[in-house]
Amino acid sequence: MKYKRVLLKLSGEVFKGDSKDPFDGKVLMNLAKDVYKLQKKGCEVGIVIGGGNIWRFRDFKDLQLDRVTSDTMGMMATVMNALAFECALKQIGADVRAVSAFPCEKAMENYLPKRSRHHLEKGKIVIFAGGTGSPFFTTDSAAALRALEMKCDVLLKATKVDYVYDKDPMKHKDAKKFTKMTYREVIEQKLGVMDLTCASLCKEGNMPMIVFNLNVKGNIEKAVKGEKVGTFIN
Repeated sequence: MKYKRVLLKLSGEVFKGDSKDPFDGKVLMNLAKDVYKLQKKGCEVGIVIGGGNIWRFRDFKDLQLDRVTSDTMGMMATVMNALAFECALKQIGADVRAVSAFPCEKAMENYLPKRSRHHLEKGKIVIFAGGTGSPFFTTDSAAALRALEMKCDVLLKATKVDYVYDKDPMKHKDAKKFTKMTYREVIEQKLGVMDLTCASLCKEGNMPMIVFNLNVKGNIEKAVKGEKVGTFIN
């Protein structure tokens, strides 16, 4: 393994698969097996999961909820996803601990940086729920923050596409792909692969990122091994 400690960012929508429901059990278990492989090979794994399969501010603007309320509901959605994935990992024998920056003591322990680093050092997979614990921040920003706080070697951002493109490759056949780029380029070109807060945090903290297609079998392991996969950003 090239990277000893990694932060894996997963979109909540990944858990849906092709289902109309928030969760697809088969997708959940297959993803758990991929992550468990990393643990068995000695890689320390932290995970941040979005809440888009359950709740996302931009999908419910018609309800006219204020942003703080909507984002609070989104943080609660990430807690539900973390519990589901923690359960899936435990079922296959993984040593895992879910923690939350959004206090919910009856579901999981509150996030404390030193304690979470200790869990990682002991070989536990740590799932970070609750986003940053505050509204107005995306889970991409939360992933960047946790990667820096946990002193990870790399941030792995799992997506639906193979690379970062200058425009949506699903809509534009002439979209240009990038195999390597800088955070400055991401910020200046306003690429939608991540929000500007996430890019700025990673840039200032010298946290490299690999953006890759989660739907390609084995891509997580390839990224951790340092094989050429997706777009490398630093």
